[in-house]
Amino acid sequence: MSSHHPEKMILDGPTGKLEALYHQGTAGKPAIVVCHPHPVYGGTMRNKVVYWMARAFEELGFSVLRFNFRGVEKSEGEWDEGVGEADDVTAMIDWLEVNHPNSPLYLAGFSFGTYAGLKAARHDKRIEKMLAVAPAVNLWSFDFMLGDTRPLTIIQGTNDEIVPFEQVKTFVAKLPHVQFYEDEDAGHFFPNHLEELQRLCKTI
Repeated sequence: MSSHHPEKMILDGPTGKLEALYHQGTAGKPAIVVCHPHPVYGGTMRNKVVYWMARAFEELGFSVLRFNFRGVEKSEGEWDEGVGEADDVTAMIDWLEVNHPNSPLYLAGFSFGTYAGLKAARHDKRIEKMLAVAPAVNLWSFDFMLGDTRPLTIIQGTNDEIVPFEQVKTFVAKLPHVQFYEDEDAGHFFPNHLEELQRLCKTI
């Protein structure tokens, strides 16, 4: 893989500063926000799955913005049950729009990050494409996505020990426009499947 030195940043969020890692891609290529898993259970922008997702997008030439939700590491604020976290995502989309006015804007998330990310993107038409890895449909309702016809890719491991595969498959059936990938035998954190995850992310 190529060298990987994202820029450390502190950006303005709705309730304070948010810590971020930013990789500038090729001019005119998409710019994407990547959202990390559950903060209460140790999720950060440095999560291994989030890192591999970000690398996949970087290798496509995308500009990539990872960030820590409020209350995580150097990000200010407190856990807000996914409501304020969705607002954090919107602030990151705002930043990308200002700094990449000529780029399509995309959104990606892992586990809880899919909930906060898609919640922010649902009524934000600036987002043209979305990617959800192991969407936590067993913990939160994703029915707010019903009726959205923008391109959405979902990647789910068949042996996920946290988000049951069958529940994700049932959710996918409600959204006929979804591009759905089953990663055979992969667990929630994709042990021994990270290269396959990266390959699938590149189909966005």
